[in-house]
Amino acid sequence: MGLDALHGKLTYQAALLGAFALLTSGALALASKATGPAIEAAAAEDLKQSLTQVLPGQYDNDLTRDTLVLPGPDGEITVYRARKGGQVAAVVFQVQARGYAGPVVSMMGVDRDGKILGVRVINHKETPGLGDKVEPAKGNWIHGFEGRFLGDPAAEKFAVKKDGGVFDQFAGATITPRAVVKSVKAGLEFFGREKARLLDESHSSPAQASGGQNHGGSAS
Repeated sequence: MGLDALHGKLTYQAALLGAFALLTSGALALASKATGPAIEAAAAEDLKQSLTQVLPGQYDNDLTRDTLVLPGPDGEITVYRARKGGQVAAVVFQVQARGYAGPVVSMMGVDRDGKILGVRVINHKETPGLGDKVEPAKGNWIHGFEGRFLGDPAAEKFAVKKDGGVFDQFAGATITPRAVVKSVKAGLEFFGREKARLLDESHSSPAQASGGQNHGGSAS
């Protein structure tokens, strides 16, 4: 094959490859544009379900649009606020701590008096049959936080029994419940520190009001 012929063939193959790459990129862009709204809607629905699980009762506002973004030890924390008659009656936010196989992320609801309304683990990689007992479908352990506050039990007792606290651990899996208890305690401490801003009782705070954006972060 002559040099001219070889050059022509290589040029043709390069052009063909470029055309395929362009078509593929276009198809991916179209697919992303088509599925984007559906993904966002699914994420919004998951968020609403998580909020509902830890926040019993009826409220006057859309929690997903009534938020504060506050600084936390691991980054920004998005707090969702529930109102009755215009007054903040409860708040919901994420907490997390390191478990056996990775972060154990929970959503917790707290009323304006600092009492826990509910806790749900929403993301973890713990061992099936052991650490996954933090899920309500696997047992009632997670419901043991409901009605608790810092003082019931005392702060030094807000731990698993193996660490001198009042909360049960699991046979063969202490690390996971320890992580959840630790993160929930940190969440109550966060609420105590930021209570004035969370409940709209401080008008001079630098808290950043959010228009419903869901930032990451937790009170671990």
